[in-house]
Amino acid sequence: MPHFIDIILPIPIQRTFTYTVTEDEANFLQKGMRVAVSFGKTKMYTGLVFNIHTNAPTLYEAKEIHQILDEKPLVNEQQLQHWQWIANYYMCSLGDVYRASLPSAFLLESETIIYKNDAFLDDSILEDDEFLIFEALQHQSQLTIHQVVDILGKKKVMPTVNELIKKSAIYIKEEIYEQYKPKLVKYVRLHSDYSSDESLNSLLSELSRAKKQRDAVLTFFQLATTKKPIKAKDLTEKAKVSSAILKSLADKNIFEIYHIQTDRVQYKGNTNDLKVLNEFQEKTLAEIKETFKEKDVTLLHGITSSGKTEVYTKLIQEVLDKGKQVLFLLPEIALTTQIIVRLQFYFGEQISVFHSKYSINERVEVWNNVLENKTKARIILGARSSIFLPFSNLGLIVVDEEHETSYKQFEPSPRYNARDAAIVLAKIHNAKILLGSATPSLESYFNSQENKYGFVTLNRRHGNVQLPKIELINVKEKYRKKEMNGHFSDRMLKLIQEALDLKEQVILFQNRRGYSPVVECKTCGVSPECPNCDVTLTFHKFKNELRCHYCNYQRAMPNSCGACGSNTLDTKGFGTEQIELELKAIFPDFKIGRMDLDTTRGKYGYQKIIGAFEAREIDVLVGTQMLSKGLDFDNVSLVGILNADTMLNFPDFRAHERAYQMMVQVSGRAGRSKKQGNVAIQTYNPFHQILQQVSTTSYTEMYKEQLQERWQYKYPPYYRLIKITLKHRDFNKVDSGVNWLFKALYSSFGEHVLGPTAPAIARIRNQYIKNIVIKIPPKQSLANTKNQITKIRNTFEAVKDFRPIRFIIDVDAY
Repeated sequence: MPHFIDIILPIPIQRTFTYTVTEDEANFLQKGMRVAVSFGKTKMYTGLVFNIHTNAPTLYEAKEIHQILDEKPLVNEQQLQHWQWIANYYMCSLGDVYRASLPSAFLLESETIIYKNDAFLDDSILEDDEFLIFEALQHQSQLTIHQVVDILGKKKVMPTVNELIKKSAIYIKEEIYEQYKPKLVKYVRLHSDYSSDESLNSLLSELSRAKKQRDAVLTFFQLATTKKPIKAKDLTEKAKVSSAILKSLADKNIFEIYHIQTDRVQYKGNTNDLKVLNEFQEKTLAEIKETFKEKDVTLLHGITSSGKTEVYTKLIQEVLDKGKQVLFLLPEIALTTQIIVRLQFYFGEQISVFHSKYSINERVEVWNNVLENKTKARIILGARSSIFLPFSNLGLIVVDEEHETSYKQFEPSPRYNARDAAIVLAKIHNAKILLGSATPSLESYFNSQENKYGFVTLNRRHGNVQLPKIELINVKEKYRKKEMNGHFSDRMLKLIQEALDLKEQVILFQNRRGYSPVVECKTCGVSPECPNCDVTLTFHKFKNELRCHYCNYQRAMPNSCGACGSNTLDTKGFGTEQIELELKAIFPDFKIGRMDLDTTRGKYGYQKIIGAFEAREIDVLVGTQMLSKGLDFDNVSLVGILNADTMLNFPDFRAHERAYQMMVQVSGRAGRSKKQGNVAIQTYNPFHQILQQVSTTSYTEMYKEQLQERWQYKYPPYYRLIKITLKHRDFNKVDSGVNWLFKALYSSFGEHVLGPTAPAIARIRNQYIKNIVIKIPPKQSLANTKNQITKIRNTFEAVKDFRPIRFIIDVDAY
């Protein structure tokens, strides 16, 4: 009786594929194991076993699998359940979720290997490029496509390879190769022949002429007193000898060299007792535990610097005592650097970290540790992708700063929200989930008011420090009175000077990187634009170049206008780089630092800057929104927001809510340890209701006002949103496609379809963009709506003219 398996492939197709296996393979295989299969004409993929059964596919002949890659499942049942929910809810394929979940080292893809055909003799019929490849094969038995690219010095090599195949000069094969290599550390031990004292004495006299080798052996005895295995690296450093000496000692059978597999990332740390909570934190903790008896999800609304992390640690400890795992989600990698140190202090080696700045191999190790439920992976700290790890007994998920937009994935698919996906993950594991924030998102706060979530507040700052004094500075007025110095008002400079005189630190916030966003010709008014996107190029003074922040196109700063030849170029607007340079001119005796995407590249970019600021090596730190998220600096007494209006005047229904959250979060970095801090906000419109609400930090006032608007204009949390985006290089194609799509959607959903519209930046990377938004009323079935959209999408993609258009669906696109 034939056996079959259904396989998930890492490709964006909505279904699984059936392959045939032998009875022995079917008995050995389990759900969640990886198998290598051929798909299409030549390509090999790593598929994941989703089902094992005996029903043959009806539409096609099932192929055989190539090989089984695992001895035990790499993905567990709960994960597969979670993946299915993500695929259904966010309207993407299981393949997309599979590709996003597994570290890429697990997704082996085949590589085309080229071999020489020995029967081919007449090389005179070969073209120049073909001959170069053929000649290289005379010296090497095989070549990969990457090597051919290097040999020919160009990327498009397949036509040349295909010509060689036609002429029978070469043949090709697809081979799968493993990417992950475990890290092996080299250790040294003494050969068993030298266990007695006599043998050791004869050994030392034997080595009396080989001084370096004798030193190595004597140093080995010194190190051996600790009874620990001895690393080859430690021995060479201590004895000041080269590794060649160790090798020759090994060749003489004096030393034996062996390897032990170790993890690349290890957190050493002694476990200290948890901090004693103050009475307000104790009360909060008790309330959270009480709400957890009835509700699985609880929202903790704790003002900035109220000591939420200490409350989390107590909860984490209780879950660990029950022998369960904990997932601690953070919105920004920048935040993990500080939280790791704080949690390590309490939990030592039980912490693992998972985010995109880690190498592929490091991520594989964390995955394996979680899968095997090792003690070093009891607490996982990570950015949004860590919800995909193979947890088997999750007890608690903490989502810190739950309002953050960074939890939402926009590109590529699956376009999930990690906070919402974590709530479902907790439900699958029967775990509890705690959402913490000083400025909760309207949706979460709404759910807690509707009694869907538990709700707990913590409204005292740690150490009873008062919330910072917030003052609004009217820039319009200051310009009129000529009291501005560059982009700083006299009041702002006075506050900075006062803080610096008291040896305190300052954070300045400007949510734009670069020197200035627009370069304009004074004569004809033309600004250099990106050739691939509809945006002006941002000027970066440090490298003296113009750069596009969407596609990374860059060119040198021109000396004259490209349109009229005039050399009167002027910059408009300002970014973090310009602020940094202005500050250096105004405060030459102080150290100014900058933290944005340009300065935090590289694996330890964040750590270096945050570390220097904590060590008080930087007096003033200028930065973008990275600074607003939960960082804790005890010596900051002033926070300055240089331009509040850019956040408020943004074409998005959440602009006001986001501006409030951002400003309150940035303000919360001030005065966290002993005395009250100051916050200065520069604005052209100090009477704006959001700025007034920020200055009094009245969240409930902002919430009520925004909720009223959302109800009036039919937006979340009352209505659901699904956004459809079409992209293509040909404007007319996108235009006709989007008009057809709008009519089809309108006939199904009527006035709840908004669009079609072009976004503020209507072309990115040479792709024209058009959007349609569908609003789903509270009573309408979400599942039926999605089914209808899927039907319309299938019809759309069946039309030959529309097939090349990229069709993107984003559920809850905010």
